[in-house]
Amino acid sequence: MKGGVSGMDTLMKPDANYVPRNPMPASGTAASRNPMPTSGTAASRNPMPASGTAEVRPRVAVSSCLIGEPVRFNGGHSRDRFLSRELDAYVDWVPICPEIAIGLGAPRESLHLERSPDGPHLIGRKTRADHTAKMAAFATERARDLDVDGYVFKAKSPSCGIHGVPLYAGESAVDRRNRGLFAARIMDDHPLLPVEDEGRLNDPLLRETFVERIFAHARLRAFLDSDWTPRDLVAFHTRHKMQLLAHDPVAYGEAGRAVAMAGVLSRRELAARYGHAFRTALSSKASIGRHVNALQHCAGMIGESLDPVRRADLAETIASYQAGLVALSVPAALLRHDARGEGADWVREQTYLAPYPEALRLRNHVPA
Repeated sequence: MKGGVSGMDTLMKPDANYVPRNPMPASGTAASRNPMPTSGTAASRNPMPASGTAEVRPRVAVSSCLIGEPVRFNGGHSRDRFLSRELDAYVDWVPICPEIAIGLGAPRESLHLERSPDGPHLIGRKTRADHTAKMAAFATERARDLDVDGYVFKAKSPSCGIHGVPLYAGESAVDRRNRGLFAARIMDDHPLLPVEDEGRLNDPLLRETFVERIFAHARLRAFLDSDWTPRDLVAFHTRHKMQLLAHDPVAYGEAGRAVAMAGVLSRRELAARYGHAFRTALSSKASIGRHVNALQHCAGMIGESLDPVRRADLAETIASYQAGLVALSVPAALLRHDARGEGADWVREQTYLAPYPEALRLRNHVPA
């Protein structure tokens, strides 16, 4: 197939820097259903199970109205179907409504952003009350204490919108490229935090990317909260290699160099350096080409143990994904199957092949 993978002999072999497999024990425990555990509470000694990713539940902050709480200005809600019906079973929500938090209540007068010499102000449409100072103070406090794996904001809200929020001069919108006051502070203080709004999550690729990131952040959080050793860090990184590579090869290299400093850097410095590289990698978009690269690396690890027919089938499936003919779930499922059959534990345990609960069915879209 032109431009694709013509045979298993063309599949990439793993790079020379791979760390030998060192699996973590399978005794991890699920996170508490309580979305806000006591600060400083450690996770179990080995929070990462040897297979699967569902045992670590992401903590996700969310605009309260999106999960059905009646906090909108009109006393209603904006319950989102995906969040409240599909994702709800797998995450622990941390609901936040900035307007309620600063004492505005529900129902309340509607607010908008108004242009001002010192930046946008949050103004009541009828009373002209200025809520900017209270909202800024709450945003600063919440950003300082925020300990979550992702955040879903209410789209277009003057407090929570992450893009496209109108800025007014009088009754006329003069700029529609703004963020809400509260969301802007959260995003500025946590630039690597996975953030979306419910509107953008209607896009299959953005939805899949967001969910992948919150589960990866949750695994990292659980791991760094545990009583980990340098050996454990090697095992954690080994399981995430292909997932990081698919997003950002440069940050993947930085993460590997951080792991190589285990035993040299202090525990605190090592965690900070590795965590930053890990989160940076996941913040980059995983392109089709990078997915193909990761798939080929995995295939190279098991190719020699497959018979010619299965090798060719795997190569053609990866080529079909590269050509936009099948979804990513197809070659990923085939790799998991072949790795199980051949006992290729290194490949089978890669989080890349199952980055979140399979029941969410988020990799079933065909790339454009």
